Amino acid sequence: MSTNNLDQLYRSVIMDHYKNPRNKGVLEENNVTIDMNNPTCGDVIHLTLKVEDGIVRDAKFEGEGCSISMASASMMTQIIKNKDIETATKYAHIFSDMMLGKEVDDSVDLGDIEALSGVAKFPARIKCATLAWKAMEKGVGEDSKE
Repeated sequence: MSTNNLDQLYRSVIMDHYKNPRNKGVLEENNVTIDMNNPTCGDVIHLTLKVEDGIVRDAKFEGEGCSISMASASMMTQIIKNKDIETATKYAHIFSDMMLGKEVDDSVDLGDIEALSGVAKFPARIKCATLAWKAMEKGVGEDSKE
């Protein structure tokens, strides 16, 4: 597949998650709530997680922001559901490396998240893409201390 076709595919995946976000809303029966914002561009996220026995059973988000920020939150909630905290955190580290332009482990299936790989070319947008992931890391970190 040519680079232009791949870029177009990635753009359409990002826009799909932006226009039709997965897991949008608030978990009423949550035990982790995290609010974070990116003051440089105005992105805001309210993330709720249900963590039981070290496993992220459910995840939802609300927020306002650019397409990258909101699509990333949608993708993140999908991939961490029913994963243990260690795996969810591993995904966050892989995503962070991808945003920094580092090589990532090809054996890990990132699904739609791979569509955000091009963000690494735009340093001003990296914080947009990582906001939800930073919120999740903070949330599962706090939950694991209880």
